[in-house]
Amino acid sequence: MQLFKDDAVSWLSRLADSSVDLVITDPPYESLEKHRKIGTTTRLKVSDGSSNQWFKIFPNERFEVLLTEIFRVLKKNSHFYLFCDQETMFYVKPIAESVGFKFWKPIVWNKLAIGMGYHYRAKYEFILFFEKGKRKLNDLGVPDVLECKRVHRGYPTEKPVPLIETLIKQSSIEGDLIVDPFFGSGSTLVAANNLGRVAVGCDISNAAHEHAKCRIANALAEPA
Repeated sequence: MQLFKDDAVSWLSRLADSSVDLVITDPPYESLEKHRKIGTTTRLKVSDGSSNQWFKIFPNERFEVLLTEIFRVLKKNSHFYLFCDQETMFYVKPIAESVGFKFWKPIVWNKLAIGMGYHYRAKYEFILFFEKGKRKLNDLGVPDVLECKRVHRGYPTEKPVPLIETLIKQSSIEGDLIVDPFFGSGSTLVAANNLGRVAVGCDISNAAHEHAKCRIANALAEPA
């Protein structure tokens, strides 16, 4: 398992062409800042109990170069999963298609409990499912709504490891290289390690590195 501290696009630009088996990531997309400002995403607010220093927003205008790099580093016949909200989904989909990805569908993550906010409070999040080339899922019986409780009192926007493990099992095999250019809490890296994959991630935030290193160390220390 390897961690790198850098801007996601700059880091990806140094990876070799067609060297990655699977990318799963959750960028700090632009609409998060809008939700934080109007108070609908309290876990992202700056307060005594929650520092916001690691949420340097990745602007929409940079998605084209990001997706171009992700497409380049992925091997032919591979998958790419992007966590996002509905606003970002409509922005990202046509850009991803323009750089070469096939868009299959938005997978719905049902969090099994409603969150904060207004106008029909959110109980779900999207995972956009893209393909480079042609690759079958490992289990065609898995539905497009994945039910998994959200992480309470964890790193802001932390994703559950079992949820990530489902995506990894579907789109890779043991020994494959799994990359997350915005690793945040480290969930993708932990999930990949749990399943015998090679995990490599990048994040520009000091707080993300501190959190992930402690988490990974604890996970590796647990008896098998």
